[in-house]
Amino acid sequence: MEKKDFVIRFAGEGGQGLVTSADAFARAAAGAGYFVQTFSTFPSQIMGGPASSQVRISTTPVLSSGDGVDVLVALNEYAYNNHKDDLNPGGVTIYNAQEYDLPEGGNYFGIRADELAKSTGNARAANMVTIGAVAQLIDFSLSEIDSFITERFSRGRDNDDEIIKANIKAIRLGVDVAKSSGLSVGKIEKSTPNNLDQIIITGNAALALGAVSAGLDFYAGYPISPATTILIWMENNLFGGNKFVHQVSSEIEAINVILGAGFSGRKAMTATAGPGFALMGEGLGLSWMTEIPLVVVDVQRGGPATGLPTKSEQSDLYTCMFPAHGDIKMPVLAPGTVEECFYAGALSVNWAEKYQGPVILMTEFGLAERGENITKPNLTEISSESRKVFSENDSGKRYDSWDGSTPLNPMPIPGGAGAYVANGSEHDEIGDTTHLPR
Repeated sequence: MEKKDFVIRFAGEGGQGLVTSADAFARAAAGAGYFVQTFSTFPSQIMGGPASSQVRISTTPVLSSGDGVDVLVALNEYAYNNHKDDLNPGGVTIYNAQEYDLPEGGNYFGIRADELAKSTGNARAANMVTIGAVAQLIDFSLSEIDSFITERFSRGRDNDDEIIKANIKAIRLGVDVAKSSGLSVGKIEKSTPNNLDQIIITGNAALALGAVSAGLDFYAGYPISPATTILIWMENNLFGGNKFVHQVSSEIEAINVILGAGFSGRKAMTATAGPGFALMGEGLGLSWMTEIPLVVVDVQRGGPATGLPTKSEQSDLYTCMFPAHGDIKMPVLAPGTVEECFYAGALSVNWAEKYQGPVILMTEFGLAERGENITKPNLTEISSESRKVFSENDSGKRYDSWDGSTPLNPMPIPGGAGAYVANGSEHDEIGDTTHLPR
């Protein structure tokens, strides 16, 4: 029976290549013209602990991760016991026969992926064995997987052909095991050709790419789940003339560093999660009072306190709107899809520049780690707004009142014309402290 979509979940322990398997299948499916969405959940330790990663492939746009699972790849017995109840009627489990065994007669079969991978000459191809078995269960085109493997491993190395052949062989070995089981979950409908140029990207990566496309040139961050991948993306991509990335020692340092960067004329950003955002309250109050442009990304996670560092929760809205004491209200952007993350990243930087103050961009763990194929953004169409800089002909009243009908007053750059004090106390239009009613 043909179906419009399937959900495949890989479950086991952190470090077993679960994310790699789901991502590989997603990319092969996207290359074949399907819509895909991945989702991963894992513990907060570096290795070990229960983890899973899944991919939903569909002939229509994927709007959720799905309510059930069609194919479960359970790499240990704990994973099988923990995830088997999520199987849809007629769902099939592929279990790791090298780790445990299940009684005969169930809707499952075992596979010895590590042993089969070694027989190809590439011991690292175990995930390809498993992918081959999954492909057989949903009658997915093997030629599309072969094309994905060829593209992925063609890197200009002397042994590229050897690696490609070993991985394709591993796929066929997995197919044979699935065939011998006699099990199937149906057949995925043929995809409709999509002529749009697409990319697969996570929410955090899309957000970072959007910010850089709008001219972000300064990033400072402290590694904290689930915002760390934004810092890593910036370290790998934000470089070149007049661009700066730095890993700081705390969230308090992060907010103060980007505050100084914004004051000096840079387009600055940091990203954190709820616990780190709480530490930034005083710095955000200072940014608001001094009207210094900057962007803080809050990638929400389970809380309060340390809470659930690698699980999702959407409960920081009031914290983001009112992060400091006193009469303060922050502009907040909250994207709802991976594609929206890209445009929100760009818009947050532009808002900070246009309105000369702090902007909060809210996402959450599920969106941050989710991978989707989206239409490739045209970076040349993204606007890049910049604050108006003080010149000799301006009044010098940095904080003159503004009714929104005209552009904001120019912002002097330290060391240049019109230099002023960015005063955290109540101040008049030129920045001098005042206690008079206004």
